[in-house]
Amino acid sequence: MFIYTIRRLNLFLITLLILTLIGYSILRLDGTSLWSSQPFWSGWAIYLDNLMSGHLGLNLQGDPIVHEVIAVFPATLELSFFAFVLSLLIGIPIGTLAGVKRGKFIDTAISSITLVGYSIPLFWLAMLLIMLFSLELGWLPVSGRYSLLYEIDHVTGIALVDVMLSDKPYRAEALMDTIRHLVLPTVVLAMAPTTEVIRLTRASVSDVMDQNFIKVAQTKGLSMFEIITRHILRNAIPPIIPKLGMQFSTMMTFAMLTESIFNWPGIGRWLLDAISAQDYVAIQAGVITVGSFILIANILSDLTGAFVNPLVRKEWYAIK
Repeated sequence: MFIYTIRRLNLFLITLLILTLIGYSILRLDGTSLWSSQPFWSGWAIYLDNLMSGHLGLNLQGDPIVHEVIAVFPATLELSFFAFVLSLLIGIPIGTLAGVKRGKFIDTAISSITLVGYSIPLFWLAMLLIMLFSLELGWLPVSGRYSLLYEIDHVTGIALVDVMLSDKPYRAEALMDTIRHLVLPTVVLAMAPTTEVIRLTRASVSDVMDQNFIKVAQTKGLSMFEIITRHILRNAIPPIIPKLGMQFSTMMTFAMLTESIFNWPGIGRWLLDAISAQDYVAIQAGVITVGSFILIANILSDLTGAFVNPLVRKEWYAIK
């Protein structure tokens, strides 16, 4: 475990350094910036020192850009978290069913629907859902995080948490309104990761089904529900945990388009506005923030998958 962790941390640090080179290069694109007039490597050293002190630069108004990042990033994190949870709640059971029923009609049907779902353009799906549930049926709001009728104090930046922490008399109504605003962007953002979770789970469950201990369990007369809960899932889920972490990372990139469509005040929409305004300081701050978070999410998923996977633990012992 120690050797594996050290290797992953070394890879994390190397990748993080490459990320800082990208951020620094973005700053140098602005010909009027002081960064563009400095020698590359000495300027990069100063840039690294600023990053380690938590300084991401100043915005166009001369205020620290880190305050803007802190204000918008929790919104993206909230949306991505709920979309990821939704993809797991839908993808793992359906993928398990497809793996158990492999080669049968239900497996073919799930695989076909999954392929169609993965191929649907994100913006097209969003427009369809908005037209149906917002404009036609009027069940869900079109955009935003909550109605402007409610005044919610910014505490954590996560709307659901801020509403529950609020002492306003309309807290219950505001909570329901926040949930209604969260439904459509969460469903849209969860579509592509859900199809990948189904595919990964189906492949892993299919491999487990070929193992001898599954045949022994069937010989003992255990019900299919008992076999799935006691044997299949316990052996099929650990190997795909690192890949599930990759799906969460991919979701952060899809969030940019989703936030733009639903006017969600997250870092994705903030970055698009920064690109439109050619605000290089904001662009590099967003790239560093999102990239660092993705790297951390990946290494945590790798370490978690290695910790719960018996096969990886066996490799640790072999290395030692």
